[in-house]
Order: sequence, then C-alpha cells, then structure tokens
Amino acid sequence: MSRRIANITLDNIDDLPVRCRRCVFWELDPVARSRAEEAGDTALEKEAWVSSTLLEWGSCGKIAYVDGVPAGFAMYAPAAYVPRSVAFPTSPVSPDAVLLMTVKIMEDFAGQGFGRILVQAIAKDVFRRGFRAIEAFGDLKGEGTRCVVPADYLLAVGFKTVRPHHRWPRLRLEVKNTVSWREDVEVALERLLGSMAPEGMLRQVGSVAGTVPAS
Repeated sequence: MSRRIANITLDNIDDLPVRCRRCVFWELDPVARSRAEEAGDTALEKEAWVSSTLLEWGSCGKIAYVDGVPAGFAMYAPAAYVPRSVAFPTSPVSPDAVLLMTVKIMEDFAGQGFGRILVQAIAKDVFRRGFRAIEAFGDLKGEGTRCVVPADYLLAVGFKTVRPHHRWPRLRLEVKNTVSWREDVEVALERLLGSMAPEGMLRQVGSVAGTVPAS
C-alpha cells in the first residue's frame, strides 16, 4: 500500500468529492455564493479561486492518496483569501496564522490517521512559508454546514481554543512544535533504518577492520 500527499492544483482538483468540488462556502462571500449557486457555476468559481490563490500565494490544499485513490483532503489559506472568514463571530484570524478552511476524509479511509497526516503536512508547509500557526473555526454542534470542521476533531489533532464561543470557537495550532516533533521522528527513523541497511553494516565492519569496503 502506497501513501502520498500532493498539493491541490488545477490538474487534480477533480479528485475532490463532487459535493466539495462544487462547494464555494469559504471561497465566496454569502451574496456572491448565492449568485453563483443560482447561475449554476459554482464549480467554475471554485476552480477560479484555486487558480488565483495558487498564482498569488501558492499551495492552498493537500490531497492524501492511497494507491492512487483519494483518501482525504484539506484546504487552507490566509484569511485575506477567504471571504467567508469574516462572517464568523470569533473572527478575525490572527495575522501570523493561515486559516484551515475544511478537512474531509473519505468514508472508506476514516479512522486511519489521515486527518492528522494532512494537518501535519499543512503545518510543515506554512512553517516554511513564515507562518507561526494554523487557525480554524470549529463547529461545536455539527448540525449545520459540512464545510466547517467539527471542534472535537480539531482538538483531537492538537488545536487549542483561543476564542471560545457556544457554536463557532476559533482554535489554533502552533506549527513550530508540530513540525519539530514530526521532523525529529523522521530523522530518528532515517538514522535507525540507515544503521540497519547492508551499506551501513559494511561501513561499520570496515571501520572496525581498519579498511574501507570496496564499492
């Protein structure tokens, strides 16, 4: 089984679930969204938003694949690119953070850790781009739109509440700690695997014998 994480681009945007591919809850303000829905061109609006955000800011989403099959995705961007963000009572998003707009794991891959993997991939990306945190508006009731991430999920993957609300709390994840932990684990695994590889063992034998193994 092969797993990989890819950036969302215009080449793979159609790998999103149909409902999500057509959803512009975050990408447009409520008035523009209503107009797009009436005109029936929300998919084009979604594509236009991804295109402009990629050009102006860069990567704005991740897709997880298992053996080439989409297992889940997440979308994120600075709040300035997300018109709907100002409509929440716990806005605005902190200037040193990007907004995690939505996360969805396909039903067949639920419970396999892909949510955490996607959040870690986002954390690594935004940390390298100079941001200190990821913030998100959580849904405490889970009765409304599916576009807002449940608060319980955010808490489970490491977010902490920074502005409470009875329905729409704003939560935050410091990316430095998340990235440092992940990279420390990766380095440790690489060293362990390297020491177990035949090449590594040959080097150790050669060092003890005072000779260099022939290449």
